Amino acid sequence: MQLTRFTDLGLRAVMLLATGHAEEQRITTRTVAAAAGASENHVAKAVSRLAELGLVESRRGRSGGLELTAAGRDASLGWLVRRLEGDREVVDCTGQPACPLIAGCRLRRVLADAKEAFYAELDRYTIADLAGSQMLPVVLQLTTEGKIR
Repeated sequence: MQLTRFTDLGLRAVMLLATGHAEEQRITTRTVAAAAGASENHVAKAVSRLAELGLVESRRGRSGGLELTAAGRDASLGWLVRRLEGDREVVDCTGQPACPLIAGCRLRRVLADAKEAFYAELDRYTIADLAGSQMLPVVLQLTTEGKIR
């Protein structure tokens, strides 16, 4: 299963905010975009969705920036990925043209079970767990300062 770039950017944003790095410097969509090597527009869309989910607070203006909420810190990774990815099938069997084997196919069930196992594994971790690495704040500091990419 491959996650979308939208989900990737959402995860990178919450990881950056979860490190506590945000307390040392103002984290903005521009900061996240630079660290992720992505456009500000794409990051802004992901951050907007994170705010809709109640995981991130966004303040505008000179002293504005992004902040991870308590709900954001405690959210399970599986829950978040489900919300960012949507509930799509692993394989679209009903596309154009529809698969002729759909009536008797067992593959869809197997793939659905595999997807649930994937999410169940992600459910074991929270956003705070992602930031638990000693190295993550160092790597994030280097990337946000533009020293490495």
